[in-house]
Amino acid sequence: MTDTIRIFDTTLRDGEQSPGCSMHLAEKLALARQLERLGVDVIEAGFPIASDGDFEAVRAIADEVRGTRVCGLARTGADDIDRCGAALERAASPRIHTFIATSDIHLEHKLRMSRDQVLAEVDRAVRRARGYCDDVEFSAEDATRSDLGFLVQVFQVALGAGATTLNVPDTVGYTQPGEYARLIGALREQIDPGSDVVFAVHCHDDLGLAVANSLAAVQAGARQVECTVNGIGERAGNTSMEEVVMAIKTRRDIFGDVDTNIQTTEIYPASRLLSSTIGVPVQPNKAIVGDNAFAHEAGIHQDGVLKAAITYEIMTPQSIGRSSNELVLGKHSGRHAFRERLQELGLGIEGEEFEKSFRRFKDLADKKKTVYNEDIEAIVADSVIQLDDRFELGEVTILAGTFAKPTATVALVVDGEMQKATALGIGPVDAVFKAIAELTETKSDLLRFQVNAITGGMDALGEVSVTVCEDGRRVIGHGAHPDIIVASAKAYVHALNKLSWHKSSHGLSEPKGI
Repeated sequence: MTDTIRIFDTTLRDGEQSPGCSMHLAEKLALARQLERLGVDVIEAGFPIASDGDFEAVRAIADEVRGTRVCGLARTGADDIDRCGAALERAASPRIHTFIATSDIHLEHKLRMSRDQVLAEVDRAVRRARGYCDDVEFSAEDATRSDLGFLVQVFQVALGAGATTLNVPDTVGYTQPGEYARLIGALREQIDPGSDVVFAVHCHDDLGLAVANSLAAVQAGARQVECTVNGIGERAGNTSMEEVVMAIKTRRDIFGDVDTNIQTTEIYPASRLLSSTIGVPVQPNKAIVGDNAFAHEAGIHQDGVLKAAITYEIMTPQSIGRSSNELVLGKHSGRHAFRERLQELGLGIEGEEFEKSFRRFKDLADKKKTVYNEDIEAIVADSVIQLDDRFELGEVTILAGTFAKPTATVALVVDGEMQKATALGIGPVDAVFKAIAELTETKSDLLRFQVNAITGGMDALGEVSVTVCEDGRRVIGHGAHPDIIVASAKAYVHALNKLSWHKSSHGLSEPKGI
């Protein structure tokens, strides 16, 4: 047993299955670079069989990320595994992660297979995966509701076929910490205790216990934790990476010599990058990375922290890469200061991307007194992390007022050709959206519209997030601009570009994972 807990990050796969949190290629690459800086042991880059877009994303990440193991997910079918192997063929350290359900509930109602058929499928799948790489992980979907005897059989077959990691998922967030620890202990005792196989855990948060269950499993001998940045994922989400890592780091008295390879000062930059990329803010009271995680409002707490931080702080903001100074830069700041702040925010861009962002920063700094971290994140997300867009927003002109019928004229570049449309609406945003919908010929539905001031003050950038849906695919678009109407137009166009990318990659819906 090693004392190092592998951190298997599935933000780009299971996390992306959270409704509206889908990412396109450029966004996935940017996040993968940050995960590499963070020091995760494995990046699960996607589900290659799901669509051409997912395949290309896994292949691009495998091409670029060299210091971290890159993993693709596959069901046990030959087509899934072959597609996964092809996506990972140029990876420096590839892993194929294959899975099949093992609970009687899934066997009867979903797979409609016998236990013997499942055992044969596991053997074939793992052996086929080993033909592509030496590192193969096998997962027993719905393991925590599976019969223990059958689960042992399944894992023994997977191990015999060449699996190097055995994953015990709590797929529906059903188990309890003590129960989960006993299951991990029993599996370790019964499945070749002398081998080098690593037991992994993958927990969902349906009952709010994903982190507690993962930590209980670590104490029982699991040595890989599968998790996501900010805990995003299907339904109630996945195990929160930052909470597991900092719990192990903070409670040495409980976990002893166990540690991770995570560079903890990159935790907050990773959290901020993900949030700005998918347009989903972190709740203020979220552990470790929430805005209030290190805030002390009660007088007695403030007094104690001022006298000695340890009275009410069990970790420091700096330990997760969070600066205590929220004010960032102004119009007199130069390239060096701007580059340093980008690095702190997990936005390590160079070349033309850096120059483009710096020019936008200077333009904004001329308009407002202070530029905050959130402003910089919005600049980069809005102008750099983008794909080859079908639609590019040009001019937006609005006529609105107490006695005027809201009218919008929008100029949009569609497939390289400038087009214009004018539309009436019940309000200026409605008019803008109708004009954009006419130009893009979208059939999507607008599900959600949200406006936030990114920072305080009358000169704050406005950030708009929109959620749109078409054929079951939800995406979130976001845009930032001092003018809320322009920010709204940018957000809507961003969302429509995401939908267009997913449609062009041949798959609005995708198979679900473990």
